[in-house]
Amino acid sequence: MTDLRTQATEIHEQFSDQLDISVDDVEERLDTLVNEYKVPLSEARRSVTNTYLDEAGMERDELGGGGADGNEQVEIADVDAPEEWVDVTAKVTELWDATSDAVAQVGLLGDETGTIKFTKWSKSDLPDLEEGKVYHLRNVVTDEYEGRFSVKLNRTTVIEELDEDLEVGSDDVTVEGALVDIQSGSGLIKRCPEEDCTRVLQNGRCNEHGEVEGEFDLRIKGVLDDGEQVHEVLFNQEATEDLTGITLEEAQEMAMDALDTSVVADEMRADLLGKYYRITGPTFRRYVLVDDVERLSEPTDAEAVLIKARSI
Repeated sequence: MTDLRTQATEIHEQFSDQLDISVDDVEERLDTLVNEYKVPLSEARRSVTNTYLDEAGMERDELGGGGADGNEQVEIADVDAPEEWVDVTAKVTELWDATSDAVAQVGLLGDETGTIKFTKWSKSDLPDLEEGKVYHLRNVVTDEYEGRFSVKLNRTTVIEELDEDLEVGSDDVTVEGALVDIQSGSGLIKRCPEEDCTRVLQNGRCNEHGEVEGEFDLRIKGVLDDGEQVHEVLFNQEATEDLTGITLEEAQEMAMDALDTSVVADEMRADLLGKYYRITGPTFRRYVLVDDVERLSEPTDAEAVLIKARSI
């Protein structure tokens, strides 16, 4: 069975009770997106699923996992795509305060291969997880934002507390060097506001949803040079605010005063380029995702670093 057919079968099983669709119908939609519009299969599945959710008048957390044989039991390090229904066994390593009434709990789950963020929705009506305890979680859905994967617990999730402990591993790497470039797409950006879509807008357009009224965000896509090789690093809003001292609200004010969003990235370049940093975080594709950053002493040859930065 081809990948398209497998994905189509799983989507069909999720909606067969609500919609009069066939596996062929689903496969045709996937095929159009993947082969005609060159959309990655994971994004095509998300798009087709969203279409059927709208047609069925359903919420995403009303879906069950795809596949008649149940979900795959995965280790945390193996979570590498959004919109997949999986089972995990993990320890709650950290809980923190939710920032939205829609979220009942948010924190970190860990196993021997690393850690991952989890979110439990308030309307899921699930029991609370306790820090330090180990659970087998059946039917959670994966998600991805800015290269960081997470899992969401919903009303179909089954929580089983286990009387055991888990050694939690780390998937972090540490790199250090001079910040020699802040790439295009850094500074004050806008993201698509549609549910489960975090794409950065290009000229006010989302690749999937067309023209939308975007939501502001901050990020830095940087290049760190350790003298032997370069590392691409990605700072999310929190890490960008910590590094630059510029909050999202202040960045919006700067852009409004100048009538130009590029002033934010320009100020970041002026302040940060040529400085040395030690960065720690997990990797995603070619990026190191910044969790911790430490400013190091000045380089011995700052001018050489800046010349290299201008040449990139």
